[in-house]
Amino acid sequence: MGKAVEITDSNFNDIVSKNSVVLVDFWAEWCGPCRMIAPMIEELANDYDGKAVIGKLDVDNNQESSVKFGVRSIPTLLVFKDGEMVDRHVGAVPKETLSSSIDSKL
Repeated sequence: MGKAVEITDSNFNDIVSKNSVVLVDFWAEWCGPCRMIAPMIEELANDYDGKAVIGKLDVDNNQESSVKFGVRSIPTLLVFKDGEMVDRHVGAVPKETLSSSIDSKL
């Protein structure tokens, strides 16, 4: 059973560069919409176990990555394909939106 990976400033490049497709959820504990989509992120991690990496990056503890990718509001969900950012979703988007985005990169 898949589980969302904890992504930090220190392991960000390693995870994104070593996996074909990665979804990174930029979130914070105090963010209501972030907490609202958290169960969906875990569902995606389970759905894509072995096919794509689904990760969560706490913006309060990992500001370097947030600044690098211009994350100004959360949740922001970035999709990477072969190390390059290819999609950006801001706000509490539906699961189907993220699934479509991931599916099109697999």
